[in-house]
Amino acid sequence: MGHKVHPYAFRIGTTNTWPSRWFARDEAYRKLLRQDLSIREFIMKSLKEGQVSKVTIERSRGVVAVTIHSGKPGFVIGRSAAGIEELRKKILKEFYRGKKVTLRLDVVEVPKANLDARIVSQQVIAELERRMPFRRVLKMSIERVKKSGALGVKIAVAGRLNGAEIARREWLGWGKIPLTSLRADIDYAQDFAKTMAGTIGVKVWIYRGDVFEQDKLSIYQPTTPVRGPRDRRAGGSDRRGGGYEQRPYRSASPSPSPAEAPAKA
Repeated sequence: MGHKVHPYAFRIGTTNTWPSRWFARDEAYRKLLRQDLSIREFIMKSLKEGQVSKVTIERSRGVVAVTIHSGKPGFVIGRSAAGIEELRKKILKEFYRGKKVTLRLDVVEVPKANLDARIVSQQVIAELERRMPFRRVLKMSIERVKKSGALGVKIAVAGRLNGAEIARREWLGWGKIPLTSLRADIDYAQDFAKTMAGTIGVKVWIYRGDVFEQDKLSIYQPTTPVRGPRDRRAGGSDRRGGGYEQRPYRSASPSPSPAEAPAKA
C-alpha cells in the first residue's frame, strides 16, 4: 500500500531546500532547533494578516538573520520601517533577553501570492471563518490560482462543513498534481480554521511546473548565473559542481581573411 509523504520534505535536495541554515552539535542542536520553531510560530502569530509564506533562519557566530517571505511586504515593514523594528524588539525580548545577539530581519516579497500554498490556505481560512459556504470558497480560490498560471491545484477541507452535524471531508481540484515526480514543483500547506461549529482542517496543493537541472541554481543561490557554452556530455553539466558556476563565454575574435592579410614587404 502507498504511504502519504509530505510533498515539501520529499523534495528537499532536489527542488526545495532547508528553511534553517546553520550547524550545531549535540545539545546546542536541539536547543537551536526548538528556538527556530518558536520564532516561526511567534512571527506567524504576530503577522497573521501579512500573508507570511515562510520564514528562513540563518545563524553565524553572534548573528541571527531572519528572512520573512510575505505577500504584503508593505504591511510587514510598516510606515518608516516602524512595523519591522517593533517586531525585532519583540523577538529580542522574547528569545534573547540578556544575550549579546545581533538580530537582522529582512522582508522578501512573494512575486505571485496566489501560487503560494501557504498564502492560499490563509485566504481559505479567512473566508471560512467569515461563514462563507465552503464550496464557494473552494471554487473562488481555485479560480484565482488558475489565473495566476498554475498547472494544477487541489484544496481539501475536513470538519463540520457549513455547520453540519456530522463531520466529513470534501475536496476540489483542477489540473494535475504529480506527487511522485521529484522534478515537479509542488507547494503544499496545511492549517485549520476556527469556526463556531469547530475547527476545519485545510490542505492546499499547487503544481507550478517542472524544475530542470538548469533551474536548480535559483534554489541555492540568489544571483543569476553567467551562461557558458553547453557541455556536450549528457545533462549539460561538469563533474565538479553540476555546471552551476561556469566561466563567461567569449567568442574568439575572427582571424583575418587572406584578402585582408597585410602584404609582406
